[in-house]
Amino acid sequence: MTHHLLAARRGWFLSLLCTVALAAALATVSVGPDHDASATEPGHTHGATTGHHTSAHAISTSTTAASTAARSAFHDQMRKLWEDHVTWTRLAIVTFADGSGGFDATAARLLTNQVDIGDAIKPFYGEAAGDQLTTLLNGHIGIAVELLQAAKAGDSAAFEVARVRWYANSDEIADFLAAANPKYWPQDVMRTAMTAHLDQTLAEAAHELNGQYAASVADYDEIHHHILEMADVLSDGIIRTFPQRFHSR
Repeated sequence: MTHHLLAARRGWFLSLLCTVALAAALATVSVGPDHDASATEPGHTHGATTGHHTSAHAISTSTTAASTAARSAFHDQMRKLWEDHVTWTRLAIVTFADGSGGFDATAARLLTNQVDIGDAIKPFYGEAAGDQLTTLLNGHIGIAVELLQAAKAGDSAAFEVARVRWYANSDEIADFLAAANPKYWPQDVMRTAMTAHLDQTLAEAAHELNGQYAASVADYDEIHHHILEMADVLSDGIIRTFPQRFHSR
């Protein structure tokens, strides 16, 4: 299986990450001069006006904090979804390789993750787009299982057929994302990201099936690092495209 693997790439994606520049647009109202002779007169409203200004400042600060919290929560949610993707993929590889009997349950949980990822984009791109992404990701998982089966059986011909289909499916996923958000998810970036993910996962599976467990663990570290970078690009792209969704109302 190892001779089918492409060299895994690491670090290239860091240069693609963008800092989300979503500053709050609300400005606080300046408080007038501290000294005002009329302020000492009974019943004068200067103190009340200052209180109004203070309240406006507090509201502005609260709104900014809420917006930042919403962006952070979405960023973390996207990371969690893609961490689940690579974690359950690894567990599927391990349970398949050792034949412990846990593969079916693990694979079922992995497929649930593909639904979760599709659901995450539905508020922004609609129900049909979310379902389409889930379908593409289900294909990604299904073909991966075929690769494992062919590799374990030593069927090189079946492995090669599945490998070609797997990388074609990877391009479909990348192209889907690029079409949804071409400004922040360019096609070449998405294709390179997905190809790297496949390269790394194949290396992980090859090492696990061949009993090279330390190498398989090291592969997972590479995969985990890369998928978090990819998740950040996805969340940043959505936040930049739909900034109004991350302001408090």
